[in-house]
Amino acid sequence: MKAYLILEDGSVYEGNSVGAEKSVVSEIVFNTSMTGYLEVMTDPSYAGQAVVMTYPLIGNYGICYEDIESNKAWVDAFIVRELSEVASNFRNEDSIQNFLKVNNIPCITGIDTRDLTKRLREYGTMNGMIITTGSYDISEVSQKIKEYGVKGVVKKTSTDKSYTLDGKGKRVVLMDFGAKRNIAKQLQKRGCEVIVVPCDTTAEDIIKLNPDGIMLSNGPGDPKENVDIIKEIKKLYDSDIPIFAICLGHQLMALATGADTYKLKYGHRGGNHPVKDLENGRTYISSQNHGYAVDESTLNKSICIPAFVNVNDNTNEGLRYINKNIFTVQYHPEACPGPQDNSYLFDKFIKMMEN
Repeated sequence: MKAYLILEDGSVYEGNSVGAEKSVVSEIVFNTSMTGYLEVMTDPSYAGQAVVMTYPLIGNYGICYEDIESNKAWVDAFIVRELSEVASNFRNEDSIQNFLKVNNIPCITGIDTRDLTKRLREYGTMNGMIITTGSYDISEVSQKIKEYGVKGVVKKTSTDKSYTLDGKGKRVVLMDFGAKRNIAKQLQKRGCEVIVVPCDTTAEDIIKLNPDGIMLSNGPGDPKENVDIIKEIKKLYDSDIPIFAICLGHQLMALATGADTYKLKYGHRGGNHPVKDLENGRTYISSQNHGYAVDESTLNKSICIPAFVNVNDNTNEGLRYINKNIFTVQYHPEACPGPQDNSYLFDKFIKMMEN
């Protein structure tokens, strides 16, 4: 069956429909990872977005459910050049075609993803509509695309109630803004007891849990939308409990301490982004998934200073807070998909709690 992708600039890409047969309006973004398509589809940070995979062949190692990052798929739609008909992997449990259908994800294949990615890089992230149900009325489609916005996705992706992952080491409260499973796994791997709490948990209730440290997770959407959460994070900043924040958590901490954020032209999404440690000059390859960044020009240098910078475009990739046991990074040290170069940051967090 034919499928169409219509962008807000009027561009139309024609391909074939795979997966769920439905039409969706979404924000269209691209990911440059060569592997990790299952982790991408199940990463809550993609809520409200349709993902273009730049690598031309997707699905060739099938679906390995051990690798999922949450209990469901969050992408609105999936856009690829070619879906493999055969899965060659001893760990394979399912085909990507069946996974898309079961998770109600429409997928369009057979389009020129290189041209689409170049368009998004040149003109910036756009809204678009994926149509897998036949013909369409361009005037009706254009209106729907124009009206779309990514809203309320942190609450949507966060856990509904608190739960505990057992450990005999330090107690860490993980604020779930749409957290990937691998964040908790990395903490458990280091012996931590992890208490996962909903995004709207108050600072008072978190402090009552008597944590050795607090983790602020990744998540989707515009960080400025989370006004009430930012107020609670400011109280946690004042508490002197050690804090480690990743991605959206990094942005929320910056906003809580008076800095500003802005939307990037097309974001950073993939497993090959170089970041430089400003303290020792070393460069790491990182996994990233974000469309917003902290504006370094708005930082109060008596509160925090830049700790990492993106080598490609010089955007901020991390902050070190002055006279506080707090550090934050924009990228994903838990990786998956992506390199494991930055998992040492979890060890740094453990040492911070011990000291």
